[in-house]
Amino acid sequence: MKFRKSISVVLLAGVMALSAACAFAAYPERPIHVVNYVAPGGLMDVTSRKFISIAAKYTDATFVVENVTGAGGLVGLGHVLQQPADGYTVFAPTTAVVNKVISSKKSVDELIWSMEWVAMLMRDPECIIGAAEGEFNTFEKVVADAKAKNGAQLWSGPAPGGNDHVLALKVWDTVGIKGKWVPYKSGPEAMMGTISGQSVAYVGNPADMAGRPGYKILALCRAERLPQFPDAPTFKELGYEGLDNEIMWRGFAIKKGAPEEALVWWENLNKKVAADPEWREYLTRDGIEPVDWGRDKFTEQVKTDIETATNMLRKVGMLK
Repeated sequence: MKFRKSISVVLLAGVMALSAACAFAAYPERPIHVVNYVAPGGLMDVTSRKFISIAAKYTDATFVVENVTGAGGLVGLGHVLQQPADGYTVFAPTTAVVNKVISSKKSVDELIWSMEWVAMLMRDPECIIGAAEGEFNTFEKVVADAKAKNGAQLWSGPAPGGNDHVLALKVWDTVGIKGKWVPYKSGPEAMMGTISGQSVAYVGNPADMAGRPGYKILALCRAERLPQFPDAPTFKELGYEGLDNEIMWRGFAIKKGAPEEALVWWENLNKKVAADPEWREYLTRDGIEPVDWGRDKFTEQVKTDIETATNMLRKVGMLK
């Protein structure tokens, strides 16, 4: 009897192990919906589609890209949180979404910490961009004009309270100038505002200039110059400390409660894509650093972003 019981226990354990292995192998069983908060053609939209095309080398999974726009990412995030926590709806956020939650005074617990931050893809340095042939084509000229206008100078970018807006506030505070933020619906529209003379500077990333002649990086948030943009000075070179590590990250997040195998699957897929030569060349040509950060490192980055945005917005009176 004891012998038969032992066999039964062993068989049961084997079945359970096999079931677990099959469950892990089963994900994904159906198409995965990737939700972008930007319109088609936006930087995160293009990035997520490129990621998916390269991921096809390493998985047979089917991806469906959706664009759910509005409120600087809050609409897209809300849409994802309304879906089942099954790992089949994946959000494609950037730093800007985290900052938008803070600046909008929404619940961090209900929005940011209702997500698992599973795969951070890249670190993209922030920068100040101007019109190459414009009146304010150096950062020194921008600063002089800002002091002369005493708070009336206009800077542009997407979404009030987003990552670029928070950086503008930090730059003004560090440099000792004041300005007004002019939000546009998209980065390209904001850049047009700068090159047409409606604003003095645009806050974004070097990659924003790809395929758009007539622009120039006036100041770069990096410890050293980028080889891809050798003429772009860093803030440190210009005499301003504390702006060396301002970045825009992009990644993927999944609603909490999703199966562990789905979270692990995404972490592993990011590692494979991050090592892919085509992916690395695609990012580094624009000065972007590819990374393969999983849940632990990505979550720490989000925590840092929350603290930075909260402190900055409180300092300028946008948060109590």
